[in-house]
Parts: sequence; structure tokens; C-alpha cells
Amino acid sequence: MEYKPDRIHIRDILVRCIVGINPDEREKKQDVIISLCLEGDLRLPGESDDIGDTINYKEIKDRVIRFTEASSFFLIEALAHEIAALCLDVPEVQRVGVTVDKPGALRFAKSVAVEIFRTREDYPDRGFDG
Repeated sequence: MEYKPDRIHIRDILVRCIVGINPDEREKKQDVIISLCLEGDLRLPGESDDIGDTINYKEIKDRVIRFTEASSFFLIEALAHEIAALCLDVPEVQRVGVTVDKPGALRFAKSVAVEIFRTREDYPDRGFDG
């Protein structure tokens, strides 16, 4: 049987930030929509029914919002990469998927989205303890 990791999904976090390469995009914040897939072992909280045993997804959501609102990136790829590192800073998160949607980025398209998957090994210079 193939191993399937346990996952917590946080979908469609609406945040405003500076992101883009055009001069007008560098001046005023615009909407981005962030979704997270946090992988970790959820057997203990499944058995204990204790919030202290699980990944604190409210804390992660709050950290992602604070970081993104204060950020300034040219590319949504870079924003997604840094959000992934922020999530992996939580020891219980073993792997993370990050999707960043930028509504209205292209004419005739609803949005442009980047989806990435990262582990601590993707950040060798960050000094993660995992």
C-alpha cells in the first residue's frame, strides 16, 4: 500500500500585498489568494482529540497573512517560496504545498496561479531543526 501523508488544507486566504514587475504594481497593494496544504503526522491528535497535539493552523494562517501583507516581491513564485519556508518553520509541518493566485494578472484570464511543494531540504541555508 502506498503511503499517503496526513494533510491540513487552508484554502483561499485573501491578502493584499505588493507583487508584480510593472511600476503601478510596485506602488499599491493588490489582492492575492493563498492556499496551503500542510503535511504532517496527525495520528496523535486524531487519537487524543487535543488541540495541543495538532498543527496549529490558525497560527500558521496568521503568520502567513502578516508576512504577506508586509512583503514586496516581483514574482508570485518568490512569494510562494518564502511562504513555504515560513510554514516549514513549524516543526510539525513535514512538507508544504503553497498556491498563490493573482487575480486579474492577465487580460482575458480570471487569474494566474503558482503552485509549489517544498520540504526543509529545499532550504539548506535556513537552519531548520527538522
